Amino acid sequence: MTIREIVSGLRFPEGPVAMEDGSVIICEIAAGRLTRIKANGETQTIAEPGGGPNGLAVGPDGALYVCNNGGSFTYIERQGLTIPGHAPEDHRGGRIERIDIETGKVEVLYESCDGTRLIAPNDLVFDESGGFWFTDYGRSTKSGRTHGALYYATSDGSQITQVLRELITPNGVGLSPDNRALYFAETLTGRLWFLPLAEPGAAAKKRPEFVGAHPGLAYFDSLGVQADGAVCVGTILAGGITSFWPGTKRVKHTPLSDSFVTNICWGGKNMKTAYITLSGTGKLIAMDWPKSGLRLNYNA
Repeated sequence: MTIREIVSGLRFPEGPVAMEDGSVIICEIAAGRLTRIKANGETQTIAEPGGGPNGLAVGPDGALYVCNNGGSFTYIERQGLTIPGHAPEDHRGGRIERIDIETGKVEVLYESCDGTRLIAPNDLVFDESGGFWFTDYGRSTKSGRTHGALYYATSDGSQITQVLRELITPNGVGLSPDNRALYFAETLTGRLWFLPLAEPGAAAKKRPEFVGAHPGLAYFDSLGVQADGAVCVGTILAGGITSFWPGTKRVKHTPLSDSFVTNICWGGKNMKTAYITLSGTGKLIAMDWPKSGLRLNYNA
């Protein structure tokens, strides 16, 4: 597969969203900003919310919704890579933000749930009803880790619910084509999980089910879902995209030239152009993908 480098020099890019005009909007976590990248590599700053904008999605109103981890990582530059480390001592928590694409206005929707502060929101996905699921990664410090969680919230800022708790670094999250199953990846366990859904915002079971893991040593980051239901997970250390076909034992790893391959989304004709963030080297690349990506419930 031919790889096309669209742009380099980004500050730990994540959360790519392919827009209808052919551009891609990403989060630059280490820079605290959202950036639009045009097909010719030209970049434009959309907003600078600060903290650590980590995951990104277009909502039913055409605005951008952001999981902001609140600056929960320090960064180390080593051997040409930007590497995320422990949370800084002054990290107090993250938030969910709504950002107007045209004006860059930032509105904080959620900072807590049932009186407890969100730690480090990481990634989100909208369902067909207009609500969204998001993961909270938790926090790593020199003395230990806090657990993460899975939440469901409405886009108007009126309701947020913790659905699963005591998760180990929950990261990428996505929905099956029929919106009846939720998938989420855990970073440090390198595992992909499945949660059957009874209705929007409600799980059919109290515990998730195991889907699969990378066959070697690897961490998992964010994910995307193909139109055929396969789940494609950004893979750290092993460096690439690991694809799973839930309900089967089939696993395929597509290697790429970065130890921190963090996310994938699709756009273009027939949704077969994959946009992938190589966060360690600060690049956004594109490549022809063998299968079509799932068209998300909302776009702009």
